[in-house]
Amino acid sequence: QVQLVESGGGLVQAGGSLQLSCVASRSIFSTNALVAWYRQPPGKQRELVAAMTSGGNTKYADSVKGRFTISRDNTKNLVYLQMNSVQIEDTAVYYCAAGRTYGLGWNFKIDDWGQGTQVTVSS
Repeated sequence: QVQLVESGGGLVQAGGSLQLSCVASRSIFSTNALVAWYRQPPGKQRELVAAMTSGGNTKYADSVKGRFTISRDNTKNLVYLQMNSVQIEDTAVYYCAAGRTYGLGWNFKIDDWGQGTQVTVSS
């Protein structure tokens, strides 16, 4: 079990930037590990925003590709989500998640979730 705590959420104007952080209670970057950011807009289902494998491969939702970047700091057990050119539609509760990959491609399972941090984009 890994405890995950998100921070960095808040109110930001459309077109602005925001960086979310997630600190883990222990290393989450071992072999076959995966870290990810999900979000849940009001009244909608939770969706994958970005993910990173232990090898550094990344995957992004089409809606955020080119605007958001997932990164990590292995020595500090930190995961970041840099959000640039934010839009009203980016308003959601953002969750940090950790799991593992299986085999080839993007087969993975999430084992642990953070409690979420609210991001609100205003016009």
